[in-house]
Amino acid sequence: MGINELRKQLEELSAKRKSLIDSIDGAASAEALSAIELDLRKTDIQIAELRARISEEEQKAADPAVRSDKDDIPETRTMRPIGADIIRNNINIPDERGQADSDIEYRKAFMDFVLRKKPIPAELRAGEVTKTTDVSAVIPTVLVNRIIEELAHYGMILPLITRTNYKGGVNIPKASTRPKATWVAEGEGSDKQKKTVTEYIAFSYYKLRCAIAMTLEVTVVTLPIFEDTFVRQVVEAMHIELEKSIISGTGTGQPKGILTETPNEGQKLETDTINYQLIVNAEAAIPAQYDSGVLWCMTKKTFFSFVGMTDANGQPIARVNAGINGRPEYNILGRDVVIAADEYMDSWSDTLEDGKVFAFLYNFKDYILNSNLELTTKFYEDNDTDDTVFKAVMLADGKCADINSLVQLAKKNSE
Repeated sequence: MGINELRKQLEELSAKRKSLIDSIDGAASAEALSAIELDLRKTDIQIAELRARISEEEQKAADPAVRSDKDDIPETRTMRPIGADIIRNNINIPDERGQADSDIEYRKAFMDFVLRKKPIPAELRAGEVTKTTDVSAVIPTVLVNRIIEELAHYGMILPLITRTNYKGGVNIPKASTRPKATWVAEGEGSDKQKKTVTEYIAFSYYKLRCAIAMTLEVTVVTLPIFEDTFVRQVVEAMHIELEKSIISGTGTGQPKGILTETPNEGQKLETDTINYQLIVNAEAAIPAQYDSGVLWCMTKKTFFSFVGMTDANGQPIARVNAGINGRPEYNILGRDVVIAADEYMDSWSDTLEDGKVFAFLYNFKDYILNSNLELTTKFYEDNDTDDTVFKAVMLADGKCADINSLVQLAKKNSE
């Protein structure tokens, strides 16, 4: 098959992919959305394979040593499509574009698009996606990589949890029993056991949206300032809402948080005062088989409410140590403490509302955040202020896969 036919097939697949992306907004149900996503995955694989073949043909055309007499391929350079590859569903598909969209040329064109509404040149993208009167564009790969990297390391909570990319609406089974080993005599066997599945976890598509307003004065900034500002603002907004939902999300229109879960019997302790015995009782409430990997989580204000308390031998129960990286490390009775932001959960105080959880113990690896980290962007103008509002959107859902390690401390006002 000649290179021209390969390019024609690539154009057809790119048009098909654009049509699939356009159909996402019109999906009538989760099943329809899953079907569209499956078609996108298959199309992405086909596009990647075609690009690889086209690249091989171009190399043959450019190198006389490997070009045969029968090869009738014009030695022309072709710009590879860029714009259609932003939604890749975290599939490990080889990207044959190289670093075209990381080049300074494309990054400048992207900045001009955002700040000055100057269309990205056709040779730098595969095509435009117009769903409403707003114009859409993809974030240059160099920016997406930086955003995802900083999302993974910026906060205290995100690096601790488990991240997946399951399809939305798919039921993931949870086993209710574990197989047991038994001692048997020589020549004897053991009873066959059944792995029983009684519960399932299903993830939805919840949209996390961040809109950034930029004034007219921003249009005079240089490229590095624009990129640094964009990344910092998006990272801060996205990471705060993700971590907040992991801790206290309602589960309606957003991920379900750890505090929203109901602990097992005997693993929610209510108190009208905090003392050394409360910490001992909380530690004792953790089942022994789930103790490994469990961390404390509370606000800084709550942690320092325990500072100064001592055990029966006069040893402090709460300590602050200097970490290797220079940051303080907090622990209570030798167990590490994750410091949550004040907006994530309540702090201990004498006036805290009855029933409010102010601290908990949990193995954060048992919390699953399901997200493809898809980022798309749009802009629109505020006619009253002439500000350009830049919008970033991602899809995510999360919930506790296992609550056996969860112990909550809640306020109980004395009557």
